[in-house]
Amino acid sequence: MDRGPPDRGAFARPRWESPVLYAYRIQDHTTELIEDPERLLEAAWIDAAEPTEDEYALIRSFVPHQLPEDDDADEIEASTQTFMDDQGIHLSTLFLHRVEGRPENTSVNVVCTRERLITIHDRDVPAIRLMRIRVRRRPDLLGEPAGLLAGLFETAVQDLGDTLQELYRDLEQTSFHVLEDPDADLEQSLERLARHENLNGKVRLCLMDARRDIAFVWRSAQASKPCAKRLKYLLSEIDALLPHNNYLFEKVTFLLQAAQGFINIEQNKIIKIFSVAATAFLPPTLIASIYGMNYQHMPELNWEYGYPFSVLLMVISAVLPIAYFKRKGWL
Repeated sequence: MDRGPPDRGAFARPRWESPVLYAYRIQDHTTELIEDPERLLEAAWIDAAEPTEDEYALIRSFVPHQLPEDDDADEIEASTQTFMDDQGIHLSTLFLHRVEGRPENTSVNVVCTRERLITIHDRDVPAIRLMRIRVRRRPDLLGEPAGLLAGLFETAVQDLGDTLQELYRDLEQTSFHVLEDPDADLEQSLERLARHENLNGKVRLCLMDARRDIAFVWRSAQASKPCAKRLKYLLSEIDALLPHNNYLFEKVTFLLQAAQGFINIEQNKIIKIFSVAATAFLPPTLIASIYGMNYQHMPELNWEYGYPFSVLLMVISAVLPIAYFKRKGWL
């Protein structure tokens, strides 16, 4: 399959077949993208996005670290996702991204040693892609693996904050349609609110997951003092974002209840109209049924004014209930 012409310079891809396996190191104060698989041990950061089984085996063959299995990302217990051994810190953290406009949470397996950072993920996460660009432009980011991991978390938390701001703007627009626009389609508003709820829930899951992992790295002895300071600041940033996340949950819940209430009111109005109409036209229907009976002994049948009398009686029996309903304010 033709993958197009290769990139040049610092943005070139390795010579191996994989277009999604990146390994970086500092060389002469510049970022070098390692092109030889035999030199993977020289890398300060190895990033594998959507690796195949062969690519995963390639990393295992050259990196003497315990790498997470594919099934480990599905574990719920924190102890299976976050631990530290003689090799370094092992994490499985969630990153938010969009697939065809739909928000998704992707688990990123991380191994952070004193020599290098390894990240493995099934999808090319925007936060990690942005970090690759930054590393190419700023080689100093590769100086400390824990600092590089802190940079990844900083990018992820910033993206989550931007997502909350975007969600707040969208929610304000939906709020206008629900509460102030008389011509708004409330069913569409309910669909939008459901999407807002889904996105906000995924953001919260990422924030909680990031807070757990950042706190674990911060407490470890592997992070330097400057790195620990950055991680501590990130924890305060997450603690500041969580109340906004809770507020958006409350706002979505309020708008959902309001939209459902307005829909119920509209449905009740329709039912009310049919109920009043049925009640109002019941007396004329009864009169028409009586005089529509074809019996031999009905004195009104031979009366000259029998027909106009029955019509007038039906009109009066219909007008009186309607007038009564209007007086009561039911119409």
